[in-house]
Amino acid sequence: MGKKLWSGRFSGPMLPELERFASSLEMDYELYPYDVAGSLAHARGLAAARLLSKTQATAIERGLRRVKRELDEGAFKFRPTDEDIHTAIERRLTEITPAGASLHAGRSRNDQIALDLRLFCRDAAAEATVGLAALIEALASKALTHAGWLMPGYTHLQRAQPVTLGHHLLAHAEPLLRDAARFRQAYASSGEMPLGSGALAATTLPLRRDVVARELGFTRLTENSIDAVSDRDFALDLAYACAVLGIHLSRLGEDIVLWASAEFGFVTLADEISTGSSLMPQKKNPDVAELLRGRAARSLGSLVALATTLKGLPLAYDRDLQEDKTALFATVDNTFDCLEAAAILVEHLEFDRQRLAAAAGDPSMLATDAAEELVRGGTAFRKAHQEVAGQVREGTFATSFNAKSSVAGRDLVGGPNQRRVAARARVVRREAVALRRWGQKRPTPLHER
Repeated sequence: MGKKLWSGRFSGPMLPELERFASSLEMDYELYPYDVAGSLAHARGLAAARLLSKTQATAIERGLRRVKRELDEGAFKFRPTDEDIHTAIERRLTEITPAGASLHAGRSRNDQIALDLRLFCRDAAAEATVGLAALIEALASKALTHAGWLMPGYTHLQRAQPVTLGHHLLAHAEPLLRDAARFRQAYASSGEMPLGSGALAATTLPLRRDVVARELGFTRLTENSIDAVSDRDFALDLAYACAVLGIHLSRLGEDIVLWASAEFGFVTLADEISTGSSLMPQKKNPDVAELLRGRAARSLGSLVALATTLKGLPLAYDRDLQEDKTALFATVDNTFDCLEAAAILVEHLEFDRQRLAAAAGDPSMLATDAAEELVRGGTAFRKAHQEVAGQVREGTFATSFNAKSSVAGRDLVGGPNQRRVAARARVVRREAVALRRWGQKRPTPLHER
């Protein structure tokens, strides 16, 4: 059956029940491409430090690429002694070539997993940015098409003032742009290379950390070996970005749910984005939008779970950190799914212009315009407010404004004026294209070169 990599210290095995409890293989299997990439880079660093011969380094590289192919193709045979993906890969490599026994020099699973997880977070942040770009572009395109479509704006879910549909759609795009900035920050915070920190106190071997960093596309080295193996701030940054994005997608979903109701009637749900009822033949339900609301709970839960795992841990590494991946992988997968669903949902939205315009025609929403007209004539705003409010209360309110002129008059940066909305929609669409390009330019994984 083989032995654990750490079995030299022990005279007997761990109880089988506890081995199952302690194993992380099912969880960290997802990291195998990053573990192979990190191991390739480590081998090159060892060779640069003359801790591996050229022959050994070549044999290790060939062996690791074979291991990667076996994992990709589902041909990799796991053993009962494989505690995690790191030990499984090293065990198989050593079966392929005796040189594999030299790979772990100067390396601990503590700094190995810190490296793998940083590589994962970097890729996840870039991929999320690409997904965000697709959704932002879909919203911007819809906003440009509907830049002049009148609709009521709401506060407290009560009709407030006229705006345009394009302006409202861009109000969902703006926080997504901020989300993209958060994911780019999460990418940056994953950008320190921890390998060489060992278990917690680095190593006496003359490792070439700079070579490893360069091979993996890192621009910085971690500066403290204790912090490097225990730090998961970068994972928290990514989980936080996912959680805030989940909140924003939930709010988008809520608006669509409201707009699709008979009471609003602003959106006609296409068959491609709707479901029906097993009992009521007439139903067409906005389930995708509802799930965007519900899925936010997953991301929020993962953030709390990860933060709670980290709270109060002593330095340096503790086995509690094995649980970081459960929360992180869950929120990342959920984020990818939600971004894809949201982009498809937005692309298929169909709006009822007449219903929107009729709702925007509510004359009470022009009360602020009437008050501001009095202000332009020299009346103090508070007095103008009281005067118009009295007219509304007495049912005598009348104005020469209409929804179209009201929106046209709000010709300020950030306002709902049609020209302003169209211009901003074009800018947002260009920003989405730039975000996509940025996300797609992430370093090519070493194992694919």
